[in-house]
Amino acid sequence: MTDAATKPGPAVITGGARGLGYSLATALARTGSAVALLDILPDVEESAARIAAEFGVEAVGLRVDVTDRQAVAAAFDTVTTQLGVPRTLLTAAGITVWNDSVDVSAEEWRKVMSVNLDGTFFAAQAFGRGLLDSGQAGSAIFVASMSGSIVNVPQFQASYNASKAAVSHLAKSLAVEWAPSGIRVNSISPGYFLSDMTRQFTEQNPELARDWVARIPLGRMGEPEDLHGLVAFLASDASGYLTGQDLIIDGGYTAI
Repeated sequence: MTDAATKPGPAVITGGARGLGYSLATALARTGSAVALLDILPDVEESAARIAAEFGVEAVGLRVDVTDRQAVAAAFDTVTTQLGVPRTLLTAAGITVWNDSVDVSAEEWRKVMSVNLDGTFFAAQAFGRGLLDSGQAGSAIFVASMSGSIVNVPQFQASYNASKAAVSHLAKSLAVEWAPSGIRVNSISPGYFLSDMTRQFTEQNPELARDWVARIPLGRMGEPEDLHGLVAFLASDASGYLTGQDLIIDGGYTAI
């Protein structure tokens, strides 16, 4: 592997236009990494410009549907041309459906699986191909969920739970496959975090929010910034011997 592997390389963040993905993109930008935001939302270019202005790094925003394998591959080609071969990947694009499982439609099921699992794999596939072709090391960080390890209540979201369990196992599978080439793959599994969308939901459903918090030993929901240190660590050489792991960060929710 090249000496360049010790320096912050370009990072690709899916679902990076806003919310948790955007917040984690700022954590990587703070380390000096150039960042590329991939998102289906139209404000992704504006979000990238904001990061560039705030952190003084190169940043690009590309409007991409992560469920479209060819579009994802083309986006990675664009990123490589503009910023260099991505050496960090963070997959934050994801959706959920809350409903009794007997009422979930085939379309809803497929959409959750397509965005959460297919989208993660397609991004990882393009990321891994770029590193293997260039002979460089790198680190992929998949955003899974504590819901992939336990069944959190009281909401019913079987498709989401199943998709996130698959994401964390995909990380292990790719970690083993790519380890000889110096490509590390881990997943992080947040508990209840106050992203912009979640914050809006909890404000509209305060009783459910109180139920969630009552089950968290640390007594509060997480803030996106609570993930920054973990993401920066996983993207850096400080975690060079860490791969194939699912790291749950949930305020102790899954410990009881």
